[in-house]
Amino acid sequence: MTCIIVDDEPLAVKLLESFVARTPDLELKASFTDSIEALTALQKEPVDVLLLDIQMPDLDGMELAQSIDNLRTRVIFTTAFKDYAFDSYEVNALDFLLKPIRYAKFQSAIEKARQYFAMKSAAETVLSAEEPEKADPSTFFLRVDGELHQVPVSRILYVEAMKDYLKFYIQGERSPLVTHMTMQNAEKLLPASGFMRINRSFIISLGNIRSVDRNDCVYIGDQIIRVTEAYRDAFKKYLERHLR
Repeated sequence: MTCIIVDDEPLAVKLLESFVARTPDLELKASFTDSIEALTALQKEPVDVLLLDIQMPDLDGMELAQSIDNLRTRVIFTTAFKDYAFDSYEVNALDFLLKPIRYAKFQSAIEKARQYFAMKSAAETVLSAEEPEKADPSTFFLRVDGELHQVPVSRILYVEAMKDYLKFYIQGERSPLVTHMTMQNAEKLLPASGFMRINRSFIISLGNIRSVDRNDCVYIGDQIIRVTEAYRDAFKKYLERHLR
């Protein structure tokens, strides 16, 4: 696995660098004491694991984690402030290490990352192997509580991420279908011509949009979903192409 270290304390960076050097099959791509420089580097070349301090000037760790919309990169927070532990779940962090960090705790967090990527790879392999079996691109099956539910693509309103699960909201259904899947796999599953991701947590059906307000809020079904900065240009281009 590849990793990047981001911490505004040079001594903390040195400690983590020594931990990475002691850990087999973990490659350090770069270390940063400036979070904005780190964000620029990650946008150019994502890594598997981001070892990230939270309290930093200019752009703090939470803001940096929210700015990285790349499912390949998973965050392990490193901080001296345990009060941030709950907030780390908001950005789906893989682990939360409290300073002073011991190597055993670091190893445990890296092992979580290994297991995550191993399971992700296995799931993507299965999905790829099953793809030729699709008989009808207008429908697909979701595994929900051990049962297979056939879902007509045209009736999907939007998809919402919930940690390692997704909620598919379907027209005419009172409750969403909840299934174990990543947003990346959902984007592969849904036709790009009819669906678009508009923030970290939502993919919407473009054909089921009721309206869009001046604050870039999309009204669809019973939900109001905000288009965030990373997706705004693509969404506005779509609107311009369909403006009459």
